[in-house]
Amino acid sequence: MSDQTSLDLAQQAAGDALDLGQYAQRAYLEYALSVVKGRALPDVTDGLKPVQRRILYAMDRMGLSYSGPNHNTAAKPVKSARVVGDVLGRFHPHGDQSAYDALVRMAQDFNQRYPLVDGQGNFGSRDGDGAAAMRYTEARLSKITGLLLDEIDMGTVDFVPNYDGSTQEPQQLPARLPFALLNGASGIAVGLATEIPSHNLREVADACVALIKRPQLSDEELFQIIPGPDYPGGGQIISSASDIQDAYRTGRGSLKLRARWKIEELARGQWQMVVTELPPGVSAQKVLEEIEDITNPKVKTGKKALSQEQTQLKASMLAVLDGVRDESSKDAPVRLVFEPKTGKVPQQELITALLAHTSLESSSSINLTMIGLDGRPVQKSLRLMLEEWIAFRQTTVTRRSQHRLAKVLDRIHILEGRQAVLLNIDKVIAIIRASDEPRQALIDAFALSERQADDILEIRLRQLARLEAIKIEQELKELRTEQGKLEDILGSESTMRRLICKEIEADAKQFADARRTLIQEEKKVVAEVKVVDEPTTVIISDKGWVRTRQGHGVDAGTLSFKAGDSLHGTFECRTVDQLLAFGSNGRIYSVPVAQLPGGRGDGQPVTTLIELEAGTQILYYFAGAEGTALLLSGSGGYGFVAMVGDMVSRQKAGKAFVTLADGETLCAPSTAYGVPMGARAEPQEGEQGAGLLLPATHVICASTGGRILTFEIASLKHMAKGGRGLMLLDLEDKDTLAGAAAYTRSIRIDGVGRGGKERSETLEIRSLNNARGTRGRKGKSADLGFKPQSVTRVE
Repeated sequence: MSDQTSLDLAQQAAGDALDLGQYAQRAYLEYALSVVKGRALPDVTDGLKPVQRRILYAMDRMGLSYSGPNHNTAAKPVKSARVVGDVLGRFHPHGDQSAYDALVRMAQDFNQRYPLVDGQGNFGSRDGDGAAAMRYTEARLSKITGLLLDEIDMGTVDFVPNYDGSTQEPQQLPARLPFALLNGASGIAVGLATEIPSHNLREVADACVALIKRPQLSDEELFQIIPGPDYPGGGQIISSASDIQDAYRTGRGSLKLRARWKIEELARGQWQMVVTELPPGVSAQKVLEEIEDITNPKVKTGKKALSQEQTQLKASMLAVLDGVRDESSKDAPVRLVFEPKTGKVPQQELITALLAHTSLESSSSINLTMIGLDGRPVQKSLRLMLEEWIAFRQTTVTRRSQHRLAKVLDRIHILEGRQAVLLNIDKVIAIIRASDEPRQALIDAFALSERQADDILEIRLRQLARLEAIKIEQELKELRTEQGKLEDILGSESTMRRLICKEIEADAKQFADARRTLIQEEKKVVAEVKVVDEPTTVIISDKGWVRTRQGHGVDAGTLSFKAGDSLHGTFECRTVDQLLAFGSNGRIYSVPVAQLPGGRGDGQPVTTLIELEAGTQILYYFAGAEGTALLLSGSGGYGFVAMVGDMVSRQKAGKAFVTLADGETLCAPSTAYGVPMGARAEPQEGEQGAGLLLPATHVICASTGGRILTFEIASLKHMAKGGRGLMLLDLEDKDTLAGAAAYTRSIRIDGVGRGGKERSETLEIRSLNNARGTRGRKGKSADLGFKPQSVTRVE
C-alpha cells in the first residue's frame, strides 16, 4: 500500500471525510500501475519483466553464469528449487510456482529464440507438457545471458532497495543488445496487453548499427534490414511485406503464418506429406486433435445429429487423407506425417485441405507495448523501440566509461603517491617511526593527499623493492593511455558511436545464427467444400423452416409441413447459390444453399443456421446467385441496389447492411435482375427459361398514403457495403414507404381495403406513365381504393 493510501486511511480514522469513489479510483489505479509496471509488461531497455530480471540477477549472484577470460567456463547447475528460494527470499515475495514458471519459460528453446537459462532435466515440450517439479530440475545461466549481466557491476544502472530494504536490486540490466526484440514478450496487464514476436539477432544488430551510423535512415531501409519476425520454431510468414511493415510502423498488426513441409516420395508411386516446422503457438498434439475432431466429429451441444457442415467437412477430409502420425523425436523436434488416401490424390489438394481446416495455417498478433525510457507503458513502433534502446545503450556506455575513468584516475593518484615516496623510502620509514601522527607527517613532507598517505601507510614491505618502481611506471603508462581513450569516448560523440557499433558487431559475431522463419508471401488458403452445381428449389415455411428439393418445378401441393405451419415461399435456384435472411434490424444473414437440409422431411429452422440478435425477427427471404442484384429499401423512403454477393458473410451473425432510423422497418427486397450480366444467359439443364428475369429498367415506390412514383433504375446508387441509400420517395407527414420494386413490364400492389379485406392491383408499365417523375419527388396520388402494404415485381 502506498504512503498516500495509508494517509487517506489515517484521515478516515481521524474522522475526516473521505469520498469512497475517489478512494476506490486511487486504489484501483495503484493496483493497475503495479500490474503494468511490476508484472506484465517488459522494459524496452533489457526486454525483461521484473520477475525475469530478478531471477537472472539472483542466479548471477549465486555464481551460475559463465566465467573465465573468454566467458567459456560454465558454472555447475544447481537445483531450480534453490534458485526459486533465493529469488523469493531476496527479491520477489510472490508465489513460488509463478517464479518457477518464469524460470522454465526462459529455458524453453521452443518459446525463447535465445534462451537465457540453461535447463537440465524436463523443462516441458512444445506439445504442452509441463516441466518437472522444481526439486527435480537444475538450472544455470546460458552464455548469451552475459550480454545482460556482464556490465552490472560497472556503474551502468541504478540499484534500488528490495522489498524489505535488506539488499539492493537493479532497476534494469545493462543489455548489450535489445532483448525486447530478440526474445519478444507476451503479457496481459490491466487494460493493456503486449505481444512482441522474437527476431533474428544478426538482423537486429545490423539495424542498431545502421541507426547509430545514420539516424535519418528511412523506414524502408530499416525494413530491408529487419524484414520480419524470426520465430523459435521456424515456420513461414505468408503476409505481404506491406502488412508486416504496417505492423512495424504502428506497433500493432496481425501476421499470417504457415507450417513448412516436404513431400517424401515412396515406393510404387506413393508419397507422404511431412510437416517439419510449425507456426508459433501450434503444437503437433493440437494439429492431431483438430484432425480427430474433423474426421470423427461429435454432435454439438443441444443438437440431435451432426450438422450438414460437419458431415461435408468429414467427407471432404477423408476423401484425401488416410492417416496421420506424429514421428517427432529428439533428432526431429517436429515430424508430422500425413498419408494421402491414395497415391493419385493431387498433392496440392491434400495440402489445401490441411491448411484450411487446421492450425497448420494460423495468425499471430503483433502488439509492441512496453515500458519506455520515461517509465510509461506505450505501444511503440519498431523504429522507436530501437531508438530508445540505442539511447539507453549510450547512457549505459557513458556511465560505464565514467565509472571506469573514476577508477583509473583513483589508481593513477595512488601510483603517483607511491612513485613520489619510493625514491625516499628511508625518509618515509624514519617519519613513520618517529612521528605520533605519521599520516599528517607524510602529507606535509611529500605533499600527498590523505588517500595517498593512507595507501603508503598500508603498503606491504615487499612492495618497496627496487623492481616495484619499474612496475609502477609501466602501470601508470597503461592507465594514462586508458584515461585518454576514456576521455575521448566521453568527450566525442562520434567516438562513442563507433565504440557502441564495434561492441554490437562483436556480440553479433559471437551469438548470431541463421534465420529460421521463412518470409515468403502466399495467399491465405480458403476452405472450400466442393459443391456440384445443379438445380434445386429452396422451400421456406411461414414459421421459418427451410429445406431443399432437387430440380425445379416442385408442386407446392405435394409439400407437407408441421401442424400449424404452411408454405411461405419457394425459390428456384442452384446448389452453388446463397439463401439470404433479412432481419428486422437491417442485418442480413446468409447460408449457402448447399448447406440446407434436403429430403422430404420438414427441414430445419433457419434460426439454427444463423445467430440472431436478441429481439430480431426474420422478415424476408431470398435465394439466388451471388450475381443477382436486389433493390433494398426502408420505410423511411430511402433505398439502394446491391448484389447478393455483397451481402454474403462467413459469420453466422451476418452483417449489418441496411441502415434504418429509429422506428423504421425494412421493406421487402426486389430483384433488379436475376442472373449476373452476361452469365447464364441460356437456361441450365433443369432450369426454366421463364425463371430468368430480364434486367429491370424502372423502379416503383408506393407510400402507405396511396401515392406512387416510378423512375428509371439508373438513377439509383449501387452500394456494395450497404448503408441508407438515396431518397426514393418524398414522404408526407405520418406517411411511410409501403414498398419499392424494380420492374420491366408490370408490378402488383397489395394492400388492405375497407373492412380489412385484402386487395391487390396489377399495373402495366403503360398505366404508370402518369406517375413517372424524378427520384425523390412526392409522386402521384393513385386511385387504388385501398391502402398499399407492399409492391412486387410480376414478370
